[in-house]
Amino acid sequence: MVSVRGISKRYGAVQAVADVHFDVARGELFGLIGPDGAGKTSLLRIITTVLLADDGAASVDGHDVVRDYRTIRSMVGYMPGRFSLYQDLSVQENLDFFATLFGTTVEENYDLIRDIYVQLEPFKQRRAGNLSGGMKQKLALCCALIHSPTLLVLDEPTTGVDPVSRKEFWAMLRRFKEQGITTIVSTPYMDEARLCDRIALMQHGRIMQTATPDEIVAGFTTALFAARSANMYALHLDLLAHRNVESCYTFGEYLHVTLIDSSQGAVQTLSDNLLQRHPEFELISMEPTVEDCFIRMTNGVS
Repeated sequence: MVSVRGISKRYGAVQAVADVHFDVARGELFGLIGPDGAGKTSLLRIITTVLLADDGAASVDGHDVVRDYRTIRSMVGYMPGRFSLYQDLSVQENLDFFATLFGTTVEENYDLIRDIYVQLEPFKQRRAGNLSGGMKQKLALCCALIHSPTLLVLDEPTTGVDPVSRKEFWAMLRRFKEQGITTIVSTPYMDEARLCDRIALMQHGRIMQTATPDEIVAGFTTALFAARSANMYALHLDLLAHRNVESCYTFGEYLHVTLIDSSQGAVQTLSDNLLQRHPEFELISMEPTVEDCFIRMTNGVS
């Protein structure tokens, strides 16, 4: 459905996207995962024909993003990261306006947005600018779907949204997949990676790896441990100074640690050493997450 080949984009001295390659299959829920500044927004704008690349080529369903931009715009539903609807227009007026732009009506494609619109309908006369963050998100998604697109492109749609709305949003994306809609979604939240069919881990304008979430986690072959004590700052310094510690980083209320030698004897020696300085020291074995894999790749640890 989507093919990206060698796409690069520079803003002055800043290389926002650097020689990116990937494909998205028809009906797939594909995630671009990475922190702010990774190049996700620039890449999505190129795919949706909003921005021209400096190098490379991209296509949507065989249509070139430069030569066939008019055709692609009729096929794509795009939801930018920043709320971009008309804040002085009501919910209903925004929907009617975007439907008119694409030569359709809300009624014609109502089945596609019904599950979302029923939550908006009590507020349909309210100005868009006065909606909550979650409701703005739902309205923007309705406007992106109103012309029945075959490709849905969502740029960090859950940023700044409460956990309940995030969960509801991803449930909607799974329903769109069941309806055959191809979706590309970007997010800085590593926990959302598990909700995609495949993901591309992106940093500094480059894609580090593209695979299913399970395949990426399976590539983390080093034993992972979670460490904790009463003085986490001192523990962090002591772990970094230990000759058997390969990496150590903060992860929630724990420190995640990998060792050069993770044999039972080496782990016991580490624990014995740390217990001398940290009586409440705790070290437990952990299963890695996509975020652990991302941190490992970013730090250049093989």
